[in-house]
Amino acid sequence: MQLLHERAIRSPDVVAYRFVAEDESADEITYAELDRRARAVAARLTAATRGRPEPALLLFAPGLDYLAGLFGCFYAGVPAVPAFPPDPTRLARTMPRLAAIIEDTGSDTVLTTSDIAPLMTEWLTTALGGRTPRVIATDVIEDAGEGPTTTVRPDLLALLQYTSGSTSLPRGVMLSHAQLMSNCVEIARGFGMHEGSVGGLWLPPYHDMGLIGGILTPLFSGIPVTLMSPVTFLRRPLSWLRMVSRYRATITGGPNFAFDLCVRRATDADVAELDLSGVELTFTGAEPVRAETIARFVERFGPSGFRAESFYPCYGLAEATLFVTGGRPLGGWRSVSVARDALELHGTARPAEPEEPSRSLVSCGAPGPRTRLAIVDPATLEPLGDGTVGEIWIDSPSVADGYWRRPEESAATFGATTATGDGPYLRTGDLGFVQDGELFMAGRMKDLIVVNGRNHHPVDIERVCESSVTGVRRNCGAAFAIEDDAGAAERLVLVYETDPGDEEQYQAVLDGIRRTVSIELSVPPHTVVLVRPRTIPKTSSGKVQRWLARRQFLAGELEELARWQAPARPAPAA
Repeated sequence: MQLLHERAIRSPDVVAYRFVAEDESADEITYAELDRRARAVAARLTAATRGRPEPALLLFAPGLDYLAGLFGCFYAGVPAVPAFPPDPTRLARTMPRLAAIIEDTGSDTVLTTSDIAPLMTEWLTTALGGRTPRVIATDVIEDAGEGPTTTVRPDLLALLQYTSGSTSLPRGVMLSHAQLMSNCVEIARGFGMHEGSVGGLWLPPYHDMGLIGGILTPLFSGIPVTLMSPVTFLRRPLSWLRMVSRYRATITGGPNFAFDLCVRRATDADVAELDLSGVELTFTGAEPVRAETIARFVERFGPSGFRAESFYPCYGLAEATLFVTGGRPLGGWRSVSVARDALELHGTARPAEPEEPSRSLVSCGAPGPRTRLAIVDPATLEPLGDGTVGEIWIDSPSVADGYWRRPEESAATFGATTATGDGPYLRTGDLGFVQDGELFMAGRMKDLIVVNGRNHHPVDIERVCESSVTGVRRNCGAAFAIEDDAGAAERLVLVYETDPGDEEQYQAVLDGIRRTVSIELSVPPHTVVLVRPRTIPKTSSGKVQRWLARRQFLAGELEELARWQAPARPAPAA
């Protein structure tokens, strides 16, 4: 972390980070103050672990204390394991993931703040079967002066970045300092960061987009960034845009659902009070980017000065640190309309003819100069040409070393070689195609639903339901497949949150989902389930965990309000 120390020496009084609380008050920290606090944490951590470089779990609410803990780990040469602290109102849902991460790391060291340290000790001791973790409250550590620091080698393990768990149990992605720096270079170049750039983000600081893009890259580029808690955003989405307006942020962004949420919640008065004319780049990623979402956001907030050309769709994943592809700053965004049948039945992306069923796909831009992208047939491992859908493979200095303590899975995921002998590559598990040098996402292999020989991506099914059916909650549904009794075919299941009501209300929603999916997508659902609000499993960043919803469905663990299921077909006559 020589970079932080150098900035503390050269620009000691410059504000590095600002954190906006729920009441919209703000705390700031300069480079010098952050450097001092991080060194104090490093001294305490080194003493507690006796210099052993075992991972340390960071359990902080989003804020400046989290930053001191993160950089303190870097200074001490200790791998940091950022994680969302457990929600005391939902321990049964949030504690198992946290306990699994602690077990996976094999470490008992936890950094947190004094207000929640006793609770962390109690909860984790219970979750770990009586084993008491070493909990260190970093906000009451005395100044250690210069403090001991470890010389940071480029290959030294810096982070265990646990995957969000949107398609499987979380795994610890091993990232070195060299890989973090490499991706910071890519992001700064891709985003066109300059001396006048200012960040403004609400993203969770515990993994890829919020951590690498929102915390480390601004430090690398020497630009100030204003942060807020994702909880604040989810409670009051317009607080994000007010923050951007107030602090004149030039760079901001988030997943697709965040833009939809702002459009739904904004009033004319909100739009009138915002000044978004200073925004130069609005990145969107982490989930499929929808052209209609961009169009709605531009229409709603254009009167606030927001420019359509600032939208910057991009693609990345934790296994590649974060950033993989992106467009050109202020270069606008583009989409293509492809024939739905050709895409779903044959895996080819050809332009749709007039009146032909189509899908609109948004370009995620091109890879950086040090990144190689390959589209590969996941079955034959043959490289595929432009316009053909396959698995996205990546070769880049930003690609991680593998998964923590999972050598076989790491070799299969991070050491892939094509049938022609080219490699090694990272296998992303994502489906896409390249056209004119740009990447277009088509879905995830693990989420793919195949009914009657036709490929369906859950996000498309969910989108149609949310746009057409009254009574379903947006971004609160999961489409997935289960096998029939013979294991020979897939059946479509949809689970959606809806507000509690009466049987007539539930029946109307069930009928609406069945009718919409059957007519608009030509795929008859096998089962439709309505559940209570806030019970669909999601990651800490708000992505629906379809795999976990499927598991809960099969285990009968969903909090069901109503269900429709297709009648069983009569057995054939003997």
